[in-house]
Amino acid sequence: MAPRLPPERKLFKRPAGVPAQHPLITLLTDFGARDHFVASMKGVILSIAPAAQIVDVSHDISPHKIEEAAYVIESCHRYFPEGTIHVTVVDPGVGSARRPIVVTTSRNYFLAPDNGLLSRVLWDERDAEVRQIENMLYRLPSEGATFDGRDLFAPAAAWLAMGEPTTSFGRVIEDPIVLPLAFPIMQDGTLIGQIEHIDRFGNLITNITTANVREWREATGRPHPAVHVGTCVIEGLVDSYSQGGLDSASALINSSGKLEIFLDQQSAARHLRIGVGEEVRLC
Repeated sequence: MAPRLPPERKLFKRPAGVPAQHPLITLLTDFGARDHFVASMKGVILSIAPAAQIVDVSHDISPHKIEEAAYVIESCHRYFPEGTIHVTVVDPGVGSARRPIVVTTSRNYFLAPDNGLLSRVLWDERDAEVRQIENMLYRLPSEGATFDGRDLFAPAAAWLAMGEPTTSFGRVIEDPIVLPLAFPIMQDGTLIGQIEHIDRFGNLITNITTANVREWREATGRPHPAVHVGTCVIEGLVDSYSQGGLDSASALINSSGKLEIFLDQQSAARHLRIGVGEEVRLC
């Protein structure tokens, strides 16, 4: 049975223009795979937009970890085709006064709670349009207010995939929540950054980019940095994981252009007892 929608839904006509034959919708949540949450969202989407293709980015975000989800969506969204609709739901404030939003960037769309989850996207896309999703015709009736992933974001994404214009969702807002991002700084010949993400292998991914390392080399005249993290000092960078040691940490520039600290086939985070936010210095 198709999701119930208010009778007024039929007053909305599809705008001029033909939507994609197979619109692409991605899902990123902290819902995990044990419960019915993800399946319910997919059911709602496919009931409204049966031709939609759904891609699971991840449902293993640590519960309520907004910054973690922000890092993941920022790391992968640019690899999807133009017109992709990204649904990102990590929502500790569900049911509260926090706003649901739809963001239109130069290439794609993002639907999320306005809690900072799209901070990195909005940092990259300064001209993005942000609208509050306030049109109740895009919400499924529900007895409670605990599952906006199913009752609001999934149907809104599906109707967007069917060609509904973002202007129908609600007003433009100028004050979306954008969390502060930490950027590396150069201080007396030392480049100071921090760990911004730990992947499932326990690799420590920093906010230090290839460009930052190049600037450090130009400023210091030294080709090989010493990487300091916690009590560990890593001399120079390697080119691949296979060049790393089994018992001592190594560092490289990963495929996202970030300085990464790792142990070959082991968790650097566990071995070094390092977490997100830990300072990293190149000397």
